[in-house]
Formats: sequence, structure tokens, C-alpha cells
Amino acid sequence: MSSTLDSLPPALAKIVQRFQRASEPKRRYEQLIWYAQKLNEFPEADKLPENKVPGCVSQVYITATLDDGKVVFKGDSDSQLTKGLVGLLVEGLHGLTPTEIVQLTPDFIQETGLNVSLTPSRANGFYNIFKTMQKKALECKLDLPN
Repeated sequence: MSSTLDSLPPALAKIVQRFQRASEPKRRYEQLIWYAQKLNEFPEADKLPENKVPGCVSQVYITATLDDGKVVFKGDSDSQLTKGLVGLLVEGLHGLTPTEIVQLTPDFIQETGLNVSLTPSRANGFYNIFKTMQKKALECKLDLPN
């Protein structure tokens, strides 16, 4: 096990391990589609410019709310594979505090092997989705009463 895996939050570490077991790119894509299908319905009313992920070829939307100090993300995309990346991150970051999310680095994507399978624009999209989720988590934290 790599040191990166040990430093990841449990849900994200589990996802990384799941992708490590899928050795062929086709299996990784199937895994992404599975995450896309697991996503909850995204409300049309939340498809607003402020929830749109910048720098993505696909239309990607992310919202974040706080529930008992933990960030709850919702997301959607018009592309199944990108939606799978959103689903992976929504599940992987579930139950974390804004501080924990902001401290994460996106290099765990290398651990999944997805960086090899993804086109450069999708890999860039993943990074933009991740950064948007961090930004939204930080906004949740700033909304907390002192």
C-alpha cells in the first residue's frame, strides 16, 4: 500500500482501491459509469451559473451544503464519464469537514490509474471539478458562525 493511500480519507481510499483492482481501462470506465448511476438526481433549479464548473468541456454542476459540520455535495454532468468522475468525488468526499476537503490534493487520481485512461480534457475536467468542490467546501466553512 502506498503512503498516499494511507493518508486519504477512508471513503476515498476505498474508491482508489476499487479502481486499482480494475486493471484494464475498460473496467475503469465501467466503474466510472457505475458512479455516474449512483449519483442522486440533481435539481434543475440548481443548474445555475454559480454552480457550473469552469474549464470543463462538459456541462458540470456542483452544489455543497453543510450538514452537522460535514460537507454534502450534489453534482451532475451531461457526459456519463464526467458524471462518473463527479460521482466518484461526491462519494469520496462525503462526510468530510470543509477543512479536510481543502487539505486534500488531487494526486490520488494517479493511484486510481484513471489518469492514464482519461483524455487530457477529461483529466483537466477532473481537476477543475475537484478544485470547484474544494472552493465550495471553503465557502461552506466561511458561512459557519464563529
